[in-house]
Amino acid sequence: MDTAVINQKTPYLIHVNAGEKYYWCSCGRSGNQAVCDGSHKGTEFLPIEYEADESKRVFFCGCKHNQQGVVCDGSHTTL
Repeated sequence: MDTAVINQKTPYLIHVNAGEKYYWCSCGRSGNQAVCDGSHKGTEFLPIEYEADESKRVFFCGCKHNQQGVVCDGSHTTL
């Protein structure tokens, strides 16, 4: 089983645009955190889609231990 890389123990503040899709890096290997750049190839990880319902700032998980999907749920506080 592959292990996600803890890229940082705090969330990434990302500005998202209404109607656009973003692909969150679940493996922690992307050089373009917090979005996927394809670095998961050869692992069991896949990017997770996030579609913005409105233009706003969103905190994407940086620790890769999130239990609620893409948006930070505070899991980094237990690492």
